[in-house]
Amino acid sequence: MSKPPKDGSNKEHKDSDKSAIDNSAPDTKIVTAGRDPEWTGPVVNTPVWRASTHLYDNCADLADGVKRGGDEEFFYGRRGSPTQWSLAKAITEMESPETSGAYGTLLFPSGVAAINIALLSVLKPGDVLLMSDNSYDPSRGFANGLLKRMGIETRFFDPLIGSAIEELFCANTKAILMESPGSLTFEITDIPAICAVAKKHNIITLLDNTWATSYFYPALEKGIDISIIAATKYIVGHSDVMMGSLTTHEKYWLRLRKTARQLGQVVSPDDAYLAARGLRTMAARLKTHEQSALKIAHWLDKRDDVDKVLHPALPSCPGHKIWKRDYKGSSGLFSFIIKGDKKRAAHIIDNLNLYGIGFSWGGFESLALLVHPEQNRSATQWQEDGAVIRLQIGLEDCNDLIADLAQAMNKEMK
Repeated sequence: MSKPPKDGSNKEHKDSDKSAIDNSAPDTKIVTAGRDPEWTGPVVNTPVWRASTHLYDNCADLADGVKRGGDEEFFYGRRGSPTQWSLAKAITEMESPETSGAYGTLLFPSGVAAINIALLSVLKPGDVLLMSDNSYDPSRGFANGLLKRMGIETRFFDPLIGSAIEELFCANTKAILMESPGSLTFEITDIPAICAVAKKHNIITLLDNTWATSYFYPALEKGIDISIIAATKYIVGHSDVMMGSLTTHEKYWLRLRKTARQLGQVVSPDDAYLAARGLRTMAARLKTHEQSALKIAHWLDKRDDVDKVLHPALPSCPGHKIWKRDYKGSSGLFSFIIKGDKKRAAHIIDNLNLYGIGFSWGGFESLALLVHPEQNRSATQWQEDGAVIRLQIGLEDCNDLIADLAQAMNKEMK
């Protein structure tokens, strides 16, 4: 079977070299993971392999490739190339396979695609899915749309329920989808507690881990079966690529891969290259996002016109004690509740100069968005009176971002 070209000077990884990489710190893994010599050749980055057709040496070679159907082997463009494989391997390495049992990562053209493929892989008609009530709106839409039409029931639960979720289990409960923190209201879920009771009942646990990524929260190590990341956000980091990923144990690997292949899911090598490039600087970017967001959150918390700041690192945020216990840090996305109605909130956002108005987050630019958590609740009720503004804190100077917020919040409405 065709193989990527190798430079004669390349050396295979020695066992000691691999051990050094496996045991390295997350910052080092972000830089080194997935850069196998057989894929990179003599260059630093894995080249972009643009190809739909992969050629074989002869008919027997082709037949052998069809029979094997393995991972990280040339076959056809939908199966990927070293460009995609190296990114997938790097994301797997970020889950610390030596302690979590992470087996592999699949890539998808968006975070939504990753979530939906994961659910389709583990559910069938007649099953019951439990979903945290703070979940991403497209996740709720998929549950109440296509899954419902397939005869799969979704029941929503309080994200702060912890081990008491066991009381919601029934004979048909097959999976639990969590989002922690919720990307609008930022409750932190006690994931280890939920995973512990789920395992007793052979229920599969899935986590949308986009906010923290495996850098701040190694999901599989905490008990999650399938870790989902909208790589569009912090992995890509430059607001120019859509991508999602699923990382899982060997137990669920073939099931996920089979569903993804049957639905023709593939990411382009160019997008994979850009995502890999973003990953290499993610640790540095996340630290800046974290520091600036914390400074701005504390500044907002002191203002008289702010009712509450919903940032997991602040004691006022639901689930803060769990965040402090389990998470290694916080990212750049949080919300605050302004005293006043939605017109007041919109007035503030409209008068910002350094914050764009738009969906998504995780990029280098700051964003502000008026959000409506009361519209996306089933098991719980949103009790706050004020309007909710969500901020994505980018890489601009933090003092400039605070000054911009101050002038917008101090500007009187006409």
